[in-house]
Amino acid sequence: MPYFDAASAAPLHPVARQALLAALDEGWADPARLYREGRRARLLLDAAREAAAEAVGCRPDELVFTPSGTRAVHSGVSGALAGRRRVGGRLVVSAVEHSSVLHAGKAHAAAGGTVTEVPVGRTGAVDPAAFAAELGEGTALACLQSANHEVGTEQPVAEVAEACRAAGVPLLVDAAQSLGWGPVPEGWSLLAASAHKWGGPAGVGLLAVRKGVRFAPQGPSDERESGRAPGFENLPAIVAAAASLRAVRAEAAAEGARLRELVDRIRARVPELVPDVEVVGDPVRRLPHLVTFSCLYVDGETLLSELDREGFSVSSGSSCTSSTLTPSHVLRAMGVLSEGNVRVSLPAGTDSADVDRFLAVLPGVVASVRERLGAAPAAAEPEPAQELVVDALGKRCPIPVIELAKVIGSVRVGGTVTVLSDDAAARLDIPAWCEMRGQRYVGETATPQGAPAYVVRRTT
Repeated sequence: MPYFDAASAAPLHPVARQALLAALDEGWADPARLYREGRRARLLLDAAREAAAEAVGCRPDELVFTPSGTRAVHSGVSGALAGRRRVGGRLVVSAVEHSSVLHAGKAHAAAGGTVTEVPVGRTGAVDPAAFAAELGEGTALACLQSANHEVGTEQPVAEVAEACRAAGVPLLVDAAQSLGWGPVPEGWSLLAASAHKWGGPAGVGLLAVRKGVRFAPQGPSDERESGRAPGFENLPAIVAAAASLRAVRAEAAAEGARLRELVDRIRARVPELVPDVEVVGDPVRRLPHLVTFSCLYVDGETLLSELDREGFSVSSGSSCTSSTLTPSHVLRAMGVLSEGNVRVSLPAGTDSADVDRFLAVLPGVVASVRERLGAAPAAAEPEPAQELVVDALGKRCPIPVIELAKVIGSVRVGGTVTVLSDDAAARLDIPAWCEMRGQRYVGETATPQGAPAYVVRRTT
Protein backbone atom coordinates (compact mmCIF):
# COMPACT_ATOMS: atom_id res chain seq x y z
CA MET A 1 0.00 0.00 0.00
CA PRO A 2 1.68 3.27 -1.10
CA TYR A 3 2.30 5.57 1.85
CA PHE A 4 2.17 9.19 0.65
CA ASP A 5 2.20 11.07 3.98
CA ALA A 6 5.88 11.54 4.79
CA ALA A 7 5.25 15.14 5.85
CA SER A 8 3.33 13.80 8.85
CA ALA A 9 5.81 11.08 9.71
CA ALA A 10 8.45 9.52 7.48
CA PRO A 11 8.96 5.74 7.64
CA LEU A 12 11.78 4.71 9.93
CA HIS A 13 15.04 4.88 8.00
CA PRO A 14 17.04 1.60 7.90
CA VAL A 15 20.01 3.37 9.49
CA ALA A 16 17.76 4.59 12.30
CA ARG A 17 16.56 1.05 12.94
CA GLN A 18 20.12 -0.31 13.07
CA ALA A 19 21.32 2.49 15.35
CA LEU A 20 18.31 2.12 17.63
CA LEU A 21 18.84 -1.59 18.14
CA ALA A 22 22.56 -1.14 18.77
CA ALA A 23 21.99 1.69 21.24
CA LEU A 24 19.42 -0.38 23.16
CA ASP A 25 22.29 -2.73 24.00
CA GLU A 26 25.00 -0.13 24.54
CA GLY A 27 23.21 3.05 25.63
CA TRP A 28 20.82 2.01 28.39
CA ALA A 29 22.81 3.44 31.31
CA ASP A 30 22.69 6.95 32.78
CA PRO A 31 25.07 9.16 30.77
CA ALA A 32 25.52 11.40 33.83
CA ARG A 33 27.24 8.61 35.80
CA LEU A 34 30.99 8.10 35.93
CA TYR A 35 31.15 4.31 35.92
CA ARG A 36 31.91 2.31 32.78
CA GLU A 37 28.35 1.89 31.50
CA GLY A 38 27.60 5.57 32.14
CA ARG A 39 30.75 6.67 30.31
CA ARG A 40 29.78 4.48 27.35
CA ALA A 41 26.33 6.08 27.28
CA ARG A 42 27.89 9.55 27.51
CA LEU A 43 30.12 8.81 24.51
CA LEU A 44 27.06 7.80 22.47
CA LEU A 45 25.17 10.94 23.52
CA ASP A 46 28.11 13.21 22.71
CA ALA A 47 28.60 11.58 19.30
CA ALA A 48 24.90 11.98 18.51
CA ARG A 49 25.02 15.65 19.52
CA GLU A 50 28.07 16.29 17.33
CA ALA A 51 26.42 14.60 14.34
CA ALA A 52 23.18 16.53 14.77
CA ALA A 53 25.02 19.82 15.30
CA GLU A 54 27.01 19.28 12.10
CA ALA A 55 23.78 18.76 10.16
CA VAL A 56 22.14 21.81 11.74
CA GLY A 57 25.21 24.01 11.32
CA CYS A 58 25.86 24.91 14.94
CA ARG A 59 28.22 24.05 17.78
CA PRO A 60 27.50 20.88 19.75
CA ASP A 61 27.13 22.87 22.97
CA GLU A 62 24.42 24.98 21.30
CA LEU A 63 22.15 21.99 20.68
CA VAL A 64 19.96 20.00 23.07
CA PHE A 65 17.63 17.07 22.50
CA THR A 66 14.00 17.36 23.55
CA PRO A 67 11.12 14.85 23.85
CA SER A 68 9.52 16.13 20.62
CA GLY A 69 9.69 18.83 17.98
CA THR A 70 6.69 20.52 19.58
CA ARG A 71 8.49 20.66 22.92
CA ALA A 72 11.53 22.13 21.15
CA VAL A 73 9.36 24.91 19.67
CA HIS A 74 7.58 25.63 22.94
CA SER A 75 10.85 25.70 24.90
CA GLY A 76 12.53 27.84 22.26
CA VAL A 77 9.73 30.41 22.12
CA SER A 78 9.19 30.67 25.88
CA GLY A 79 12.90 30.71 26.69
CA ALA A 80 13.73 33.40 24.13
CA LEU A 81 10.79 35.59 25.17
CA ALA A 82 11.73 35.26 28.83
CA GLY A 83 15.37 36.02 28.11
CA ARG A 84 14.41 39.25 26.33
CA ARG A 85 11.49 40.37 28.51
CA ARG A 86 13.25 43.67 29.24
CA VAL A 87 13.24 44.43 25.50
CA GLY A 88 9.49 43.97 25.22
CA GLY A 89 6.70 41.44 24.98
CA ARG A 90 6.04 41.36 21.26
CA LEU A 91 6.22 38.14 19.25
CA VAL A 92 6.15 38.27 15.42
CA VAL A 93 5.22 35.12 13.47
CA SER A 94 4.08 34.28 9.97
CA ALA A 95 0.39 33.46 9.50
CA VAL A 96 1.24 29.95 8.27
CA GLU A 97 3.44 28.71 11.11
CA HIS A 98 2.96 25.22 12.50
CA SER A 99 0.34 24.96 15.22
CA SER A 100 3.08 24.46 17.83
CA VAL A 101 4.31 28.01 17.17
CA LEU A 102 0.78 29.43 17.18
CA HIS A 103 -0.05 27.62 20.43
CA ALA A 104 3.09 29.05 22.01
CA GLY A 105 1.94 32.47 20.80
CA LYS A 106 -1.48 32.01 22.39
CA ALA A 107 0.16 31.14 25.71
CA HIS A 108 2.32 34.24 25.42
CA ALA A 109 -0.70 36.42 24.68
CA ALA A 110 -2.61 34.90 27.62
CA ALA A 111 0.30 35.89 29.87
CA GLY A 112 0.05 39.52 28.74
CA GLY A 113 2.27 39.58 25.66
CA THR A 114 1.29 40.50 22.12
CA VAL A 115 1.48 38.42 18.93
CA THR A 116 1.65 39.85 15.41
CA GLU A 117 0.94 37.58 12.44
CA VAL A 118 2.57 38.56 9.15
CA PRO A 119 0.29 37.67 6.20
CA VAL A 120 1.39 35.56 3.24
CA GLY A 121 0.68 35.66 -0.47
CA ARG A 122 -1.28 33.10 -2.45
CA THR A 123 1.75 30.80 -2.70
CA GLY A 124 2.10 30.71 1.09
CA ALA A 125 5.32 32.73 1.36
CA VAL A 126 5.83 35.87 3.40
CA ASP A 127 7.08 39.09 1.86
CA PRO A 128 10.45 39.81 3.55
CA ALA A 129 9.75 43.55 3.44
CA ALA A 130 6.39 43.06 5.14
CA PHE A 131 8.00 40.88 7.78
CA ALA A 132 10.77 43.42 8.35
CA ALA A 133 8.20 46.19 8.79
CA GLU A 134 6.77 44.38 11.82
CA LEU A 135 10.12 44.17 13.64
CA GLY A 136 9.56 47.38 15.54
CA GLU A 137 10.40 48.51 19.05
CA GLY A 138 9.49 46.03 21.75
CA THR A 139 9.84 42.95 19.52
CA ALA A 140 11.41 40.21 21.59
CA LEU A 141 11.34 37.34 19.10
CA ALA A 142 10.41 36.49 15.51
CA CYS A 143 9.44 33.04 14.20
CA LEU A 144 9.51 31.80 10.61
CA GLN A 145 9.34 28.21 9.40
CA SER A 146 11.88 27.10 6.81
CA ALA A 147 9.20 25.41 4.68
CA ASN A 148 5.47 25.00 5.08
CA HIS A 149 4.17 21.69 6.34
CA GLU A 150 0.88 21.80 4.38
CA VAL A 151 1.84 23.12 0.93
CA GLY A 152 5.65 22.75 0.84
CA THR A 153 6.45 26.39 0.08
CA GLU A 154 9.95 27.41 1.18
CA GLN A 155 10.11 30.66 3.11
CA PRO A 156 12.67 33.43 2.42
CA VAL A 157 14.60 32.63 5.60
CA ALA A 158 17.85 34.31 4.53
CA GLU A 159 16.15 37.62 3.72
CA VAL A 160 14.07 37.61 6.90
CA ALA A 161 17.11 36.63 8.98
CA GLU A 162 19.00 39.64 7.61
CA ALA A 163 16.08 41.91 8.50
CA CYS A 164 16.00 40.44 12.00
CA ARG A 165 19.74 40.95 12.40
CA ALA A 166 19.41 44.59 11.37
CA ALA A 167 16.57 45.07 13.85
CA GLY A 168 18.40 43.26 16.66
CA VAL A 169 15.64 40.63 16.95
CA PRO A 170 16.47 36.91 17.30
CA LEU A 171 14.84 34.62 14.74
CA LEU A 172 13.52 31.16 15.63
CA VAL A 173 13.24 28.84 12.63
CA ASP A 174 11.00 25.78 12.72
CA ALA A 175 12.96 23.50 10.39
CA ALA A 176 10.95 20.32 10.99
CA GLN A 177 9.94 19.82 7.36
CA SER A 178 13.19 20.83 5.67
CA LEU A 179 16.10 19.75 7.85
CA GLY A 180 16.35 16.30 6.27
CA TRP A 181 16.76 17.94 2.84
CA GLY A 182 19.54 20.35 3.73
CA PRO A 183 20.77 23.01 6.16
CA VAL A 184 18.76 26.12 6.90
CA PRO A 185 20.26 29.35 5.51
CA GLU A 186 22.53 31.23 7.90
CA GLY A 187 21.29 34.01 10.14
CA TRP A 188 18.91 32.21 12.50
CA SER A 189 19.26 32.50 16.26
CA LEU A 190 17.22 29.49 17.36
CA LEU A 191 16.21 26.38 15.43
CA ALA A 192 13.80 23.54 16.22
CA ALA A 193 13.21 20.24 14.44
CA SER A 194 11.65 16.80 14.90
CA ALA A 195 13.26 13.44 14.12
CA HIS A 196 10.17 11.61 12.87
CA LYS A 197 9.98 14.04 9.94
CA TRP A 198 13.26 12.78 8.46
CA GLY A 199 12.94 9.07 9.24
CA GLY A 200 14.16 9.03 12.81
CA PRO A 201 12.12 7.61 15.69
CA ALA A 202 9.22 9.57 17.15
CA GLY A 203 9.77 11.24 20.49
CA VAL A 204 13.01 13.11 19.66
CA GLY A 205 13.25 16.79 18.89
CA LEU A 206 16.17 19.14 18.84
CA LEU A 207 16.58 22.76 19.84
CA ALA A 208 19.62 24.85 18.89
CA VAL A 209 20.26 28.21 20.56
CA ARG A 210 23.16 30.26 19.25
CA LYS A 211 25.70 31.54 21.73
CA GLY A 212 24.94 35.13 22.65
CA VAL A 213 21.16 34.77 22.38
CA ARG A 214 19.51 35.75 25.64
CA PHE A 215 17.65 32.65 26.76
CA ALA A 216 15.96 31.79 30.06
CA PRO A 217 14.51 28.25 30.21
CA GLN A 218 11.03 28.22 31.66
CA GLY A 219 9.59 25.70 34.10
CA PRO A 220 11.41 23.27 36.37
CA SER A 221 14.82 22.23 35.12
CA ASP A 222 17.66 19.93 36.10
CA GLU A 223 21.28 19.42 35.14
CA ARG A 224 20.51 17.53 31.92
CA GLU A 225 20.65 19.06 28.43
CA SER A 226 21.94 22.39 29.75
CA GLY A 227 18.78 22.75 31.82
CA ARG A 228 16.71 23.21 28.66
CA ALA A 229 15.18 19.72 28.44
CA PRO A 230 14.86 18.15 31.89
CA GLY A 231 14.52 14.43 32.41
CA PHE A 232 16.39 11.26 31.53
CA GLU A 233 17.44 11.28 27.88
CA ASN A 234 15.95 8.66 25.55
CA LEU A 235 19.44 7.79 24.44
CA PRO A 236 18.68 4.95 21.97
CA ALA A 237 16.14 7.14 20.15
CA ILE A 238 18.53 10.12 20.17
CA VAL A 239 21.33 8.02 18.68
CA ALA A 240 18.95 6.71 16.00
CA ALA A 241 17.71 10.23 15.23
CA ALA A 242 21.22 11.59 14.74
CA ALA A 243 22.34 8.61 12.67
CA SER A 244 19.31 8.82 10.38
CA LEU A 245 19.72 12.59 9.93
CA ARG A 246 23.26 12.07 8.72
CA ALA A 247 22.10 9.24 6.42
CA VAL A 248 19.20 11.14 4.81
CA ARG A 249 21.41 14.18 4.28
CA ALA A 250 23.89 12.01 2.38
CA GLU A 251 21.03 10.81 0.16
CA ALA A 252 19.19 14.15 -0.09
CA ALA A 253 20.60 15.49 -3.36
CA ALA A 254 19.93 12.38 -5.44
CA GLU A 255 16.66 11.38 -3.78
CA GLY A 256 15.40 14.96 -3.77
CA ALA A 257 15.96 15.27 -7.53
CA ARG A 258 14.18 11.96 -8.16
CA LEU A 259 11.17 12.83 -5.98
CA ARG A 260 10.95 16.31 -7.48
CA GLU A 261 10.42 14.74 -10.90
CA LEU A 262 7.59 12.60 -9.50
CA VAL A 263 6.00 15.60 -7.80
CA ASP A 264 6.32 17.62 -11.01
CA ARG A 265 4.41 14.82 -12.74
CA ILE A 266 1.61 15.06 -10.17
CA ARG A 267 1.53 18.87 -10.37
CA ALA A 268 1.19 18.75 -14.16
CA ARG A 269 -1.14 15.78 -14.55
CA VAL A 270 -3.73 16.33 -11.81
CA PRO A 271 -5.23 19.50 -13.40
CA GLU A 272 -5.29 17.69 -16.76
CA LEU A 273 -7.01 14.61 -15.39
CA VAL A 274 -9.42 16.18 -12.89
CA PRO A 275 -11.52 19.26 -13.75
CA ASP A 276 -11.86 22.14 -11.28
CA VAL A 277 -8.62 21.53 -9.40
CA GLU A 278 -6.18 24.07 -8.00
CA VAL A 279 -2.58 23.08 -7.25
CA VAL A 280 -1.44 25.28 -4.37
CA GLY A 281 1.93 26.39 -3.04
CA ASP A 282 4.95 27.82 -4.80
CA PRO A 283 5.72 25.85 -7.99
CA VAL A 284 9.48 26.50 -7.73
CA ARG A 285 10.56 27.39 -4.18
CA ARG A 286 9.21 24.28 -2.52
CA LEU A 287 10.19 21.04 -0.85
CA PRO A 288 11.03 18.33 -3.40
CA HIS A 289 8.68 15.66 -2.11
CA LEU A 290 5.43 17.51 -1.37
CA VAL A 291 2.48 18.68 -3.47
CA THR A 292 -0.96 19.89 -2.40
CA PHE A 293 -4.05 20.36 -4.54
CA SER A 294 -7.68 21.24 -3.83
CA CYS A 295 -10.70 19.86 -5.68
CA LEU A 296 -13.89 21.86 -6.00
CA TYR A 297 -17.19 20.28 -4.99
CA VAL A 298 -15.54 17.56 -2.91
CA ASP A 299 -15.64 16.77 0.80
CA GLY A 300 -12.04 16.35 1.93
CA GLU A 301 -12.59 13.65 4.53
CA THR A 302 -14.62 11.53 2.11
CA LEU A 303 -12.00 11.95 -0.61
CA LEU A 304 -9.19 10.82 1.70
CA SER A 305 -11.25 7.84 2.85
CA GLU A 306 -11.94 6.78 -0.73
CA LEU A 307 -8.27 7.06 -1.64
CA ASP A 308 -7.47 4.95 1.41
CA ARG A 309 -9.86 2.29 0.09
CA GLU A 310 -7.90 2.37 -3.17
CA GLY A 311 -4.69 1.74 -1.22
CA PHE A 312 -3.23 5.25 -0.96
CA SER A 313 -2.35 6.88 2.35
CA VAL A 314 -2.55 10.64 1.82
CA SER A 315 -3.44 13.51 4.11
CA SER A 316 -4.90 16.97 3.88
CA GLY A 317 -4.04 20.52 4.75
CA SER A 318 -7.42 19.87 6.16
CA SER A 319 -10.30 22.14 5.32
CA CYS A 320 -11.92 21.12 8.55
CA THR A 321 -11.85 18.26 10.99
CA SER A 322 -14.82 16.32 12.21
CA SER A 323 -14.20 17.50 15.75
CA THR A 324 -13.66 21.25 15.28
CA LEU A 325 -15.00 22.07 11.78
CA THR A 326 -12.24 24.69 11.65
CA PRO A 327 -10.70 25.53 8.25
CA SER A 328 -6.94 25.11 7.93
CA HIS A 329 -5.23 28.29 9.08
CA VAL A 330 -2.59 27.83 6.36
CA LEU A 331 -5.08 27.58 3.49
CA ARG A 332 -7.13 30.40 5.00
CA ALA A 333 -4.08 32.66 5.14
CA MET A 334 -3.25 31.83 1.51
CA GLY A 335 -6.80 32.51 0.35
CA VAL A 336 -7.09 29.19 -1.49
CA LEU A 337 -9.78 26.53 -1.52
CA SER A 338 -9.94 24.61 1.73
CA GLU A 339 -12.39 21.83 0.87
CA GLY A 340 -11.29 18.76 -1.10
CA ASN A 341 -7.67 19.38 -0.17
CA VAL A 342 -5.14 16.58 -0.71
CA ARG A 343 -1.52 16.65 0.42
CA VAL A 344 0.78 14.12 -1.20
CA SER A 345 4.21 13.86 0.43
CA LEU A 346 6.41 11.12 -0.96
CA PRO A 347 8.81 9.22 1.29
CA ALA A 348 12.27 8.26 0.11
CA GLY A 349 12.20 5.29 -2.21
CA THR A 350 8.73 5.98 -3.64
CA ASP A 351 8.25 3.98 -6.83
CA SER A 352 7.32 5.78 -10.04
CA ALA A 353 4.71 3.11 -10.76
CA ASP A 354 2.88 3.97 -7.52
CA VAL A 355 2.62 7.60 -8.60
CA ASP A 356 1.27 6.55 -11.99
CA ARG A 357 -1.35 4.33 -10.33
CA PHE A 358 -2.36 7.20 -8.04
CA LEU A 359 -2.88 9.41 -11.09
CA ALA A 360 -4.93 6.67 -12.72
CA VAL A 361 -7.17 6.19 -9.67
CA LEU A 362 -7.68 9.83 -8.66
CA PRO A 363 -10.06 11.00 -11.44
CA GLY A 364 -12.56 8.23 -10.78
CA VAL A 365 -12.46 8.77 -7.03
CA VAL A 366 -13.08 12.52 -7.35
CA ALA A 367 -15.89 11.99 -9.86
CA SER A 368 -17.52 9.45 -7.56
CA VAL A 369 -17.44 11.79 -4.56
CA ARG A 370 -18.78 14.69 -6.62
CA GLU A 371 -21.62 12.55 -7.96
CA ARG A 372 -22.49 11.45 -4.44
CA LEU A 373 -22.69 15.08 -3.34
CA GLY A 374 -24.83 16.05 -6.34
CA ALA A 375 -22.23 18.43 -7.71
CA ALA A 376 -23.36 18.46 -11.37
CA PRO A 377 -24.25 22.08 -12.35
CA ALA A 378 -27.91 22.70 -13.15
CA ALA A 379 -28.97 23.88 -16.61
CA ALA A 380 -29.24 27.65 -17.05
CA GLU A 381 -32.71 29.20 -16.96
CA PRO A 382 -34.01 30.52 -20.32
CA GLU A 383 -34.56 33.96 -18.76
CA PRO A 384 -31.78 34.53 -16.22
CA ALA A 385 -32.67 36.35 -13.02
CA GLN A 386 -30.93 39.44 -11.69
CA GLU A 387 -30.62 38.15 -8.13
CA LEU A 388 -30.87 34.78 -6.43
CA VAL A 389 -30.53 33.67 -2.82
CA VAL A 390 -29.19 30.24 -1.85
CA ASP A 391 -30.11 29.07 1.63
CA ALA A 392 -27.33 26.70 2.73
CA LEU A 393 -27.67 27.30 6.47
CA GLY A 394 -26.88 24.23 8.49
CA LYS A 395 -24.98 22.58 5.62
CA ARG A 396 -21.24 21.87 5.70
CA CYS A 397 -18.88 22.78 2.89
CA PRO A 398 -18.61 21.87 0.08
CA ILE A 399 -22.43 21.88 -0.12
CA PRO A 400 -22.76 25.72 -0.05
CA VAL A 401 -20.20 25.96 -2.87
CA ILE A 402 -21.94 23.23 -4.84
CA GLU A 403 -25.27 25.04 -4.50
CA LEU A 404 -23.62 28.28 -5.66
CA ALA A 405 -22.13 26.54 -8.71
CA LYS A 406 -25.52 25.08 -9.61
CA VAL A 407 -27.28 28.44 -9.77
CA ILE A 408 -24.63 30.87 -11.01
CA GLY A 409 -25.76 30.19 -14.60
CA SER A 410 -29.32 31.11 -13.63
CA VAL A 411 -28.48 34.80 -13.09
CA ARG A 412 -27.58 37.13 -15.93
CA VAL A 413 -24.07 38.51 -16.29
CA GLY A 414 -23.82 41.32 -13.76
CA GLY A 415 -26.41 39.67 -11.52
CA THR A 416 -25.70 38.37 -8.03
CA VAL A 417 -26.09 35.20 -6.01
CA THR A 418 -26.23 35.53 -2.23
CA VAL A 419 -25.28 32.39 -0.32
CA LEU A 420 -26.47 32.03 3.26
CA SER A 421 -24.09 29.77 5.15
CA ASP A 422 -23.09 29.39 8.78
CA ASP A 423 -20.21 26.99 8.03
CA ALA A 424 -16.85 28.62 8.82
CA ALA A 425 -15.26 27.08 5.73
CA ALA A 426 -17.64 29.00 3.45
CA ARG A 427 -15.90 32.26 4.36
CA LEU A 428 -12.79 30.88 2.65
CA ASP A 429 -14.18 28.56 0.01
CA ILE A 430 -16.69 30.88 -1.68
CA PRO A 431 -14.04 33.56 -2.47
CA ALA A 432 -11.65 30.79 -3.54
CA TRP A 433 -14.33 29.37 -5.87
CA CYS A 434 -14.78 32.84 -7.41
CA GLU A 435 -11.02 33.07 -8.00
CA MET A 436 -10.97 29.68 -9.70
CA ARG A 437 -14.12 30.19 -11.77
CA GLY A 438 -13.58 33.80 -12.88
CA GLN A 439 -16.50 35.23 -10.92
CA ARG A 440 -16.40 38.32 -8.69
CA TYR A 441 -16.66 37.96 -4.94
CA VAL A 442 -18.47 41.06 -3.71
CA GLY A 443 -18.12 40.43 -0.01
CA GLU A 444 -19.76 39.26 3.18
CA THR A 445 -22.92 40.74 4.66
CA ALA A 446 -25.49 39.51 7.13
CA THR A 447 -29.22 38.86 6.95
CA PRO A 448 -31.60 40.71 9.30
CA GLN A 449 -31.53 37.54 11.39
CA GLY A 450 -27.73 37.76 11.65
CA ALA A 451 -26.87 34.80 9.42
CA PRO A 452 -23.68 35.19 7.33
CA ALA A 453 -24.37 35.99 3.68
CA TYR A 454 -21.78 35.85 0.89
CA VAL A 455 -22.47 37.83 -2.30
CA VAL A 456 -21.11 36.72 -5.68
CA ARG A 457 -21.50 38.68 -8.92
CA ARG A 458 -21.56 36.76 -12.20
CA THR A 459 -18.93 38.14 -14.57
CA THR A 460 -18.65 35.29 -17.12
